[in-house]
Amino acid sequence: MVGPAGPAGVRAEPVWTGLPKGLLTMRRLLLVVWLVPLAAALGVLLGLFAGPAWAAFALLPLAVVVWGWSMLGRNWRSWRYAERADDLLISRGVLWREETVVPYGRMQLVEVTSGPVERYFGLAGVQLHTAAAATDARIPGLLPEEAERLRDRLTELGEARSAGL
Repeated sequence: MVGPAGPAGVRAEPVWTGLPKGLLTMRRLLLVVWLVPLAAALGVLLGLFAGPAWAAFALLPLAVVVWGWSMLGRNWRSWRYAERADDLLISRGVLWREETVVPYGRMQLVEVTSGPVERYFGLAGVQLHTAAAATDARIPGLLPEEAERLRDRLTELGEARSAGL
């Protein structure tokens, strides 16, 4: 007999969906836009007021850009989500892996948000609110169509699951 857990009680592995590449592009661009001008300004100011030897400290923000570039890639690859029969899984984290399970019946509000920078890159986020603040979750950087599809699906499943309460 095949039940909700699959054949012989073995739970099927969830189908994970990663985030679009546009989120990584946006975050890397923001890193460069903020830190490269900071490095240039720091180099000029330190060179003028403290001497050329001190201007070498302007290389620190550039080192952060190089380090941050790869860290942003690792972080982006760590984000994923899976829609299961009774809940939504959200997994993220490189050093400390965090997996959030949000039961559909516990969802109170699902909203799509998009700030000005996200809109410029054609991205949106899905924010899930539940009765317990600890289980609120967010999926950032989705394509707007996917964010709206996910919102509509989660809202529909949430209403169906909570009707029995």
